[in-house]
Amino acid sequence: MLIGFRDAAKMRTKKIVFEEVYTACDAGSLEKLKELSSRRQAVEESINKNSNITEAIAREMAGGVTCPYQQNLQKLEHYLPLLINLVFYTESVVTGAQKLQKRVKDFKIRWSSPLSASCVLKIGGPKFYSFNNLRFELGMNLFLYGATMRERAFETLSTDLMGTAALFRKAAGVYKYLAEVILPPLQAHLPKDRPPEVTSSFSNFMSLICLADAQAVAAKRAEEKSSSPSLLSKLHLGVNLILSEANSILRSTEEEGNDVSAKLKEFIPTCIALHELRSQRYLADHLQGESKVGTAVAVLRHAVGKAKKVRDPKSDSWRAVLSQEISDVEKKLKKLEHENEIVYHEKIPSADSLPVLEGKSIVEALPYEPQTLENRQQYFI
Repeated sequence: MLIGFRDAAKMRTKKIVFEEVYTACDAGSLEKLKELSSRRQAVEESINKNSNITEAIAREMAGGVTCPYQQNLQKLEHYLPLLINLVFYTESVVTGAQKLQKRVKDFKIRWSSPLSASCVLKIGGPKFYSFNNLRFELGMNLFLYGATMRERAFETLSTDLMGTAALFRKAAGVYKYLAEVILPPLQAHLPKDRPPEVTSSFSNFMSLICLADAQAVAAKRAEEKSSSPSLLSKLHLGVNLILSEANSILRSTEEEGNDVSAKLKEFIPTCIALHELRSQRYLADHLQGESKVGTAVAVLRHAVGKAKKVRDPKSDSWRAVLSQEISDVEKKLKKLEHENEIVYHEKIPSADSLPVLEGKSIVEALPYEPQTLENRQQYFI
């Protein structure tokens, strides 16, 4: 069983009516502004959970899709190309007659952050961050797109491991694109009080988290195929190689002033402890197969001792998964100790003499290619 941080998609936003922000100089541009507002409204009603549309109508509008996360992905895929076009237009040097003019000088784009400690702790509703920058709107929507894709991956985990891994890798690609292409021009304009979602370093962190999820799924697939204990040990430790890099980035984002939720910071060490324990369990299986029972006992003793030093997570589900893993390893340790005492009589080596664990990472992000408008001339460009 995997554990996952599932709060990233719990974003909220306030309404934007683009035709109230911009004055269109022709009927065609006004029509496109209204389309932008309509597409945006569909997204905001879904994440704010204030839509009056019934499930049957929502399913029909989505072409028969019943999964809410898939429906939300569709809505974002309809909105993002229009938004990207508007961002490109407003940031470009326009010559000749302009089709849009700013009507509201300092209009507010407002989003909440489920990953910010100040938002999580706020009483009476989420805290909203306000910016007068369309790149902020684009960044938050792309972040939501990656988070929604990640949630969809968790839904398919029990039925389609290959599809699940692909979704995690696609989400990693979205966050990488966000960090490398969309957010860098915004960084210089960010105040100290900003959500972590709009910083490049945090998007890089999320990209690695999605890759760690994909690596964990790869390990699960290998388990189902009854792969060798040696390979399984390396795959699980591969998860930790990725998570360790992510943890370093997370610490750097805090140094940059990002206010990150305690739950997110708790997730990383819990996940690392879980996969290290699984890696060492499979390493012990490998050593037992080579008749190195004494060394296998030492590996499991060290693994259990280290796992028990990890601070218990507040999440009941995370704590249950880690506790069950520790219990399973303790049972295996007790059995090996008994066998060694009765049959093998091997010396138990010290912790300093244990085999060095090897990790193997086999996943990469799938590049995100933003959808483009078939005919840009129909829009503002």
